Amino acid sequence: MADQEDVRQIALSLPSVVEGEDGFAFSVEKKAIAWVWMERPVPKKARIPNADVLAVRVGGEAAKQELLAADPVKFFTEAHYNGYPAILVRLPEIEPDELRELLTEAWRLQAPKALVKQHTDL
Repeated sequence: MADQEDVRQIALSLPSVVEGEDGFAFSVEKKAIAWVWMERPVPKKARIPNADVLAVRVGGEAAKQELLAADPVKFFTEAHYNGYPAILVRLPEIEPDELRELLTEAWRLQAPKALVKQHTDL
């Protein structure tokens, strides 16, 4: 079971990752790797942050579909993310080690190639 503190600790352990100043989000070189899900619990009303769900960048539609099929309890999506390479993760359903794998892969996808090359241990 993971929570936002696990997300923060893992994300900030990755090279050049910074936390957003105006919300729970993490990026590398201004490219987002993960952010809190802005849920719309009431149609046509404002979205609100859901601290139990994290949006994480993935490598494309195939990677997204693979995760959705692998464990729909942990992973889901919504219409807002159709066609966008990100998966929604229920933090209470995922172990920190698996979360680390997801965030590290998101970092690899978004970090400059030279930075990734410097950190082949990740």
